[in-house]
Amino acid sequence: MNQKDHVKRIIAGVFLFFSIALIVGVVFTIGLEKGFTEPKFKMNVLFRKVGGLMVGAPVRLSGVTVGTVHDIEFLDEEVLGRGVKVVVQIFTKYKEQVHKTVDIAVDTEGVLGQKIVEITTSPDVYLEDLSHPFIGQDPIEAGDLAETFGNTADALSHTAERIEAVVEEVENVGRTTNRLLQRIEQRVIDGNLFKVF
Repeated sequence: MNQKDHVKRIIAGVFLFFSIALIVGVVFTIGLEKGFTEPKFKMNVLFRKVGGLMVGAPVRLSGVTVGTVHDIEFLDEEVLGRGVKVVVQIFTKYKEQVHKTVDIAVDTEGVLGQKIVEITTSPDVYLEDLSHPFIGQDPIEAGDLAETFGNTADALSHTAERIEAVVEEVENVGRTTNRLLQRIEQRVIDGNLFKVF
């Protein structure tokens, strides 16, 4: 092997080493940015249905990403009518805010409808134990909204029909009252208002 081939192999080795180091550095930087190395704790949330929620979806509290969905699984036995367990991982630095949890719901975000877990808190609440499962609010789905709007439209139509009937009755009472007042006025003019015979 001549010296020229030896130099080429050394340059290729150095290039390979720096390429691997660069890839590891980029992955580590992205991992730090995404919080892969931050300490986390887990919470269990029970739902009837999750409406397309996926593992890795963000968990938000007041619009701030405080964790991710770690796992979604079916329960062997339903608890309070809920058969799906969602395990979320929350960054430990947000634990104090999560102790004030009032509600956890699956929500829709963005134009494409990405599903997220939204945590609602209240300053008046402080939960000591976060290890017990939370009962989550199920997502509102388009089919449910369409059914609700249809039921509302039917109810409004029925109400409009009843209002129309009441208005018609009031008009009848008004006409009858008007005729009665006209007769009374005519008797006053004739001077025989109080004459019976």
